[in-house]
Amino acid sequence: MPVAPEPLGRRERNKQAKLERITAVASALFAEHGVDEVTTQQIADAADIGTGTLFLYAKTKGELLLLVQNAHYATALERGCAAAAEEPTALDAVVALLTPVVACNRVQVDNGRTYLREMVFGDPAEPRHAEALAIVGQTEDATAGLLQHLRLDEAGAATLARVISAILFLTMASSEHVDSSVEQIVDAIRTQISAILPR
Repeated sequence: MPVAPEPLGRRERNKQAKLERITAVASALFAEHGVDEVTTQQIADAADIGTGTLFLYAKTKGELLLLVQNAHYATALERGCAAAAEEPTALDAVVALLTPVVACNRVQVDNGRTYLREMVFGDPAEPRHAEALAIVGQTEDATAGLLQHLRLDEAGAATLARVISAILFLTMASSEHVDSSVEQIVDAIRTQISAILPR
């Protein structure tokens, strides 16, 4: 018989409540003004905490952006997995998987591009950065699962999934697509993936 988890103590509940407040406030401010125009002091003030407390949860503004975007990205990945299950071909399934990720990244273009930069160049020892990389890994695992229908072995599917991940991130980050719509970016990704899938 499984043991029910013990309820969180007051201190842990307070920490969780502060984290949720910080995430909500940072999300709203970043969406309204863009990450470059928001200060950590504004976030701390809006969350009704001191800046020292804020830095206990995220050491930099980049980490705050990762905190916010990771939650959005995880939700987008869930939607993509559900959509992919409805598609008849591997190409359509992979594109369905990635489309919500593209849409999530484009809600605020500068924030999306900064998120990608933080993910690639941020400190992997920081917990928010590690969470971002874990979500990328989950996306690649989901992609590899869809590619195994192409009679690829597990290693081949995993390698191709990493290539598709690179296509996704480079296309979203490219200066060529700064003003592109979600549909235009998804079309560009589809074209590239189609060119590398085994026939």
